[in-house]
Amino acid sequence: MARTALPHDAKAGPTKPAVRSVTLGRLALDGDDHFVEVGSCTGAVTTEAARRAGRVTAIERKPERLEATAKNLAANGIGAGGDAEAADDPEAAVDLVRAEAPEGVPADADALFLGGSRNFEAVLDRAVATGVDRVVMNVARLEVAGDAVRAFRERDLYEEVLQVQVSTGYQLAGATSFDSDNPVYVVVGGAG
Repeated sequence: MARTALPHDAKAGPTKPAVRSVTLGRLALDGDDHFVEVGSCTGAVTTEAARRAGRVTAIERKPERLEATAKNLAANGIGAGGDAEAADDPEAAVDLVRAEAPEGVPADADALFLGGSRNFEAVLDRAVATGVDRVVMNVARLEVAGDAVRAFRERDLYEEVLQVQVSTGYQLAGATSFDSDNPVYVVVGGAG
């Protein structure tokens, strides 16, 4: 699989590559899926999902973050919005939606990723109402993770929660040491 280039900053960190792998593995996307990301920010997850899913929609409420998503998609050869012709693969074009979720979440989504915690309960309600088969939410704060697990359970969406702790090696005095990233809680479920 091609590496994901993220040359455009969105003033918020992208989902780290190792966490993206776990997230996308739990979403189990294929060419028939309509994937939706709520809170696309840099577009890191959207970019990788566009390489797997048949249709992709990225929703972001902040215009500068939606612009970063579009620029990072382009940096990876993926068209956005009406720019499908500019893509390496015109079929991989991503629909960009500027909205405050749950507004903008399409009724035909098969897989949904929540990259942020704003309005997540309303987004989960929308997922239940439209029968989204797979839902994954990544959370960095422990208290929000507890709230998310409770919200998934209350809506009969809950399957599992994972704590992903990644450490990255670097050279130190001729040997290898590790820097640890903050843990991320990956809440997994679905209405299907």
